[in-house]
Amino acid sequence: MTVPSPLNPSPTESQPIFARHETFHPRFGWLKKGFDRATTDSKVFERDDAPVRLGVGKNMVRSIRYWCHAFKLLAADQPTEFGQQLLGEQGWDTYLEDPASLWLLHWMLLEPPCTATTWEFTFNRVNAVEFTVESLMKELRIYRDRQSPRTADSSLKKDVSCLLRMYSSQPAKSLASEDSLDCPFTQLGLIQATGETNAYAFRVGYKPTLPAAVIVYACLQYAARTVDSHSIPLAKLLYDEGSPGMVFKLTESVLWGAIDTIRSTVKSLGVSDAVGTLQFCFEDEPRSLATNILNHYYKGATGA
Repeated sequence: MTVPSPLNPSPTESQPIFARHETFHPRFGWLKKGFDRATTDSKVFERDDAPVRLGVGKNMVRSIRYWCHAFKLLAADQPTEFGQQLLGEQGWDTYLEDPASLWLLHWMLLEPPCTATTWEFTFNRVNAVEFTVESLMKELRIYRDRQSPRTADSSLKKDVSCLLRMYSSQPAKSLASEDSLDCPFTQLGLIQATGETNAYAFRVGYKPTLPAAVIVYACLQYAARTVDSHSIPLAKLLYDEGSPGMVFKLTESVLWGAIDTIRSTVKSLGVSDAVGTLQFCFEDEPRSLATNILNHYYKGATGA
């Protein structure tokens, strides 16, 4: 019997996981580097010379390992099917050059089982569009007190700081500072500073770098794990915890537009109005259909 590790929880594990990133957000090149090294040597992170092999400090080795697992590129330090699909030699986007891949990774980070509890909580359970560091910490403490009372406030603070550095552009800092190395996920424009001290806001609505194919992929993946039929209400895709609407911060018009774009070429997709409730419909098995949609998107993006 395999015992789940903190990096590799079982699909049924619900224990919250905080502050496993060693205070580092994922940096440019880290995910590709960690994936490639683990592909050739699944023990790389445990090697005494891991810092040399990865070209980073010891704490960064642990951070790279954590993020590769959190984004579901690795499991038990070996490439996952998703990791191979995205970053393998014949992968969709081997060097993460297409912004769509960052959106896809953001989706995978929050997909169950999620090993970044503060991220899951912030995107799915914080209802206000605008928030402050203090208000987010207050809500997170309430959740922590119910689910993981032994977790220290310092761990929550590390998570909140890391999350905000990961998704919102930070003021310019000294080039000598480690924090001056930016994070690719700021490109998504999901969170912005409002100008007030420690105040932020989600950017809700249209995202210019978020393709319709990734939105519909997420809709099908979400439907696969939440419904037993070949349809799902658009409202669930917008407002339920873990839905594309919550994870990507979408409006109804953006979600509808994405579905409409993809169904114009994928005939097994459709929309119905059942008793006044709009439903997203799909004839084929949703996970396979989702993968096919991404295959088509990336082939078109690369001109293959």
